[in-house]
Amino acid sequence: MTSIVFDTTTQNVAEIKQEIKQLTRKQNSAYGLLIAFGLIGLWAISLILLFSIHLDQFPVWLIPPAILWQMFLYTGLFITAHDAMHGAVYPQSAKVNHFLGAVAVTCYGLFSYRELLEKHWLHHRYPASDQDPDFHDGKHNHPVRWYFYFMSRYWKWKQLIGLTLVYMLLHQILHVPQNNLTLFWVAPSVLSSVQLFYFGTFLTHNEPSEGFKNSHRARTNPLPIFWSFITCYHFGYHEEHHEHPLVAWWQLPTVHRLHRSC
Repeated sequence: MTSIVFDTTTQNVAEIKQEIKQLTRKQNSAYGLLIAFGLIGLWAISLILLFSIHLDQFPVWLIPPAILWQMFLYTGLFITAHDAMHGAVYPQSAKVNHFLGAVAVTCYGLFSYRELLEKHWLHHRYPASDQDPDFHDGKHNHPVRWYFYFMSRYWKWKQLIGLTLVYMLLHQILHVPQNNLTLFWVAPSVLSSVQLFYFGTFLTHNEPSEGFKNSHRARTNPLPIFWSFITCYHFGYHEEHHEHPLVAWWQLPTVHRLHRSC
């Protein structure tokens, strides 16, 4: 991973932005591919292992951490797809880049990558407005009401039918116990949607009382790097993401440090 040291006493804001552009251009495609394959592979291996355990022999106190772990990996799937939408997974090949994004959102919840891509660019073009599919209905900005409104704009009946068929296939044909399916497949995916919404949408696009301070109508959660990673793969650094959408999620801490130094 590239490490850059800046002397902010001699560099102005324009020069720092240029350095960020250079960081994006120098982005090693091997990192993007390895991270994407790593997250997808880790999610799949973890899910298979959790499907195979005998819950009556599994320590009860380990079940909540296992659910949270799988939730975190589900969030990683969506973040991988999100990076692909910006061409940041594998910039050298749009075909490979978007293929990995499609695989990630299919694993996440049988979403249409093309539809998500179209809606995501509306979000970047009209952030926190009535044309933004991620924004609330213009009246109810309470997180619970906003979450359900948000989900209603993305979920479709065909997904629910498809996931039900997958559930039946896993249980009836592959003999995965229902409790394992519920605890380690259903629950983590739902919790992941809450995590993504709260840390990646609500906190970052909920308008403060004094109004937004930038044209992206976005806010940054200035968390330490560890907690930024745990909460939403650094997408709490959201103003930075909107300012530099081609930067991969794992490079956002560097961009965040540069913004703080301006």
